[in-house]
Amino acid sequence: MKSLIIGIVILAAAAFAVLSPETAGFGLGWGQDVLAVLRGGLPVFAIAVAIIAVFIGIADIKDRAEAKKEAAAKSGD
Repeated sequence: MKSLIIGIVILAAAAFAVLSPETAGFGLGWGQDVLAVLRGGLPVFAIAVAIIAVFIGIADIKDRAEAKKEAAAKSGD
């Protein structure tokens, strides 16, 4: 229950920080700053995900090659 209340309070605080006082009548107006962080962080996040995907792909190729070697060794016995 505490985590639910804390989550709601943090969500309300974040919404208050993002809202613009000119349009909503209240808030801190950090909306443009949040968008700037997202615009700058999204490419970095995408590059990190792509690098991880490449490593997973390489590991998968190695695992398949190893499985083929093991299958060939078992069938040769």
